[in-house]
Amino acid sequence: MRQPVTRRLQAALATLALAAVAAAGGIVLSAPEASAAAGSATGYATQNGGTTGGAGGQTVRATTGTAIHAALCGRAADSTPIVIEVEGTINHGNTSKVSGDSCNTAAGVIELKQISNVTIVGVGGGAVFDQIGIHIRESSNIIIQNVTVRNVKKSGSPTSNGGDAIGMESGVRNVWVDHTTLEASGGESEGYDGLFDMKADTRYVTLSYSILRNSGRGGLVGSSESDVSNGFVTYHHNLYENIDSRAPLLRGGVGHMFNNHYVRINSSGINSRAGARAKVENNYFEDSKDVLGTFYTDAAGYWQVSGNTLDNVTWSSPGSDNNPAGPDMKSTTTVSIPYAYTPDAADCVRDVVSRTAGAGKGLKVSDGNCTAQPPTEPTPGPTEPTPDPTDPTPGPTDPTPPTGTNLSIGAGSDGSSKASGTSFGHLRDGDLNTHWSPAGSTGHASIKWDSATAVSSVVIREAAGSAGSIGAWRLLDADAGTVLASGDGAGTISFPRTTLRKITFEIVSSTGSPRIAEYETYTS
Repeated sequence: MRQPVTRRLQAALATLALAAVAAAGGIVLSAPEASAAAGSATGYATQNGGTTGGAGGQTVRATTGTAIHAALCGRAADSTPIVIEVEGTINHGNTSKVSGDSCNTAAGVIELKQISNVTIVGVGGGAVFDQIGIHIRESSNIIIQNVTVRNVKKSGSPTSNGGDAIGMESGVRNVWVDHTTLEASGGESEGYDGLFDMKADTRYVTLSYSILRNSGRGGLVGSSESDVSNGFVTYHHNLYENIDSRAPLLRGGVGHMFNNHYVRINSSGINSRAGARAKVENNYFEDSKDVLGTFYTDAAGYWQVSGNTLDNVTWSSPGSDNNPAGPDMKSTTTVSIPYAYTPDAADCVRDVVSRTAGAGKGLKVSDGNCTAQPPTEPTPGPTEPTPDPTDPTPGPTDPTPPTGTNLSIGAGSDGSSKASGTSFGHLRDGDLNTHWSPAGSTGHASIKWDSATAVSSVVIREAAGSAGSIGAWRLLDADAGTVLASGDGAGTISFPRTTLRKITFEIVSSTGSPRIAEYETYTS
């Protein structure tokens, strides 16, 4: 089938743009390839439609930071899939801003901003980002694999990315960081910040088979006690070595930590606070202090523990802003994990992590039986994440409300992509003459309660004049990160009775600008 003239012209112009910037040095074009990276995403990065990066797109070789930016800017659109193979040392001297309609870059940092469907993978003799960080902002479906990022500073000289080796913020979705080495040479007083930070509504992230070492701060999820819209992050088969704290720090949301090796955690490790819930299983903690608990705050977090090994771990005494989980670690909550996984036994974690974690290890992975092996090649998938489950049940467009009290009245609502002139409060004010709209054709809004509330049905009422604009949607248990229901069109949504504190209606597609007059919730 022949491409329309417009699409063929766009593709040709994109290739010409890449060729033009190649003259600046550091970029080599190659043919499209079917897969983006070795292996497939794991953990929470498999949710929300999955993470495939630049699978199916053009493959480009880059040896400078400017060339990485040029590859992004040379695409036909900001969502055109691309695989950027990186070899050599990326630093301030070879990383300049590049302009284009499909990118938004900056000098002195690898900027993945307002884009999607990108893979950055180290190849050949290796890829080292020296004193220069990777910043992911307002982006989705990103893979970073087999690279080293070292000595990124927020003070002193040179500075990059606020001192974070890899940082994510502002509505980031679906990121898989795999087989990386992230390292610093000290703490905040030496100019460094976090190695792996997420904030401002970042979700569905996995950090796997990576090394984080020699830093005051391993990483955080949430920048403050009020930044609790992040979460659904998996950490597995990573080595945390010589880290003072934040391994990681969780503020709100859900974290899943399994099969990690923690050695020389000097002050505190997994810091679950501000309502966060951590599932901590089959990890090996060694020569460390306060490896799990709520620290430096009275805003409690929670944890579920099983199968962990504690080897020479010491604990501080409890206090008003210090609640260590040990020495007798016991669960304080339960956490349901929505994806399949097979953890190794804790007693082999040190060995299997030593043979698999970090850049330059041949991308080896564990088979769940303590054996390191080459990665399984991924099954080609779509270039943009699609919601699951894939067989939605349509709902009626003229709902008949369930019986009982509308639990949304008086509840606190929040969400993202709020359009100008609308308010989340209009979702729960009982007034069909007011409405909320996302900024574009997609977005999500939530109803939340101060305490756990049982819900079994939802009614989405569209505003007058916009009936039928909502297309595909998903209803999520925002506490657990699981899908309660999915379908097409506004109406009554019924599902098994679920006890939760926050329920999210996500508009996946629509025609025009959807307008929701009321987001009603009921127990029956």
